[in-house]
Amino acid sequence: MNWTELLESEVNATYHATLGLLDLVEDDTLDWKPATGDNWMTTGQLIEHLTIACGLCSVGFVTGEWPMPPDASPEDMMPPAEKMTSSPSVAAAREKLQKDRELALSMIAKAGESDLADKKVPAPWNPTPQPLGQQILSMVGHLAQHKAQLFYYLKLQGKPVHTGTMWGM
Repeated sequence: MNWTELLESEVNATYHATLGLLDLVEDDTLDWKPATGDNWMTTGQLIEHLTIACGLCSVGFVTGEWPMPPDASPEDMMPPAEKMTSSPSVAAAREKLQKDRELALSMIAKAGESDLADKKVPAPWNPTPQPLGQQILSMVGHLAQHKAQLFYYLKLQGKPVHTGTMWGM
């Protein structure tokens, strides 16, 4: 298996499972967040964040063009939850998530196997260059982490989720 096949497979599986979990979210729960602790995203903020967790960053890695100013502060890149944008609806998040999937796949195709394997690029949050394929795979992992967060949000809300739901079965 090469980088292109690996990344396409991971992107398709992760977005498929994430969209399945999104089907269990209801618009009247977008303000819900865990009752204990601090700096939790609301469900609406979480599903909005899912829509930029992979494809948008893949654009930055492939093109070198990031959607933030070059002098952005760490808080600009990772703001506290109360400063994060919330999705207005599940339908809006679903549409944006599908577009982000298409964007991630198009960036994998644009990069090509040679660059995925051999080109080293930094991340705004870590200046140490890593192989492009590894950077994009990390963004799929970023999406997967927040997919798991959504899984637990749904579980805490009493939704009928189980291991199969987590993996898109």
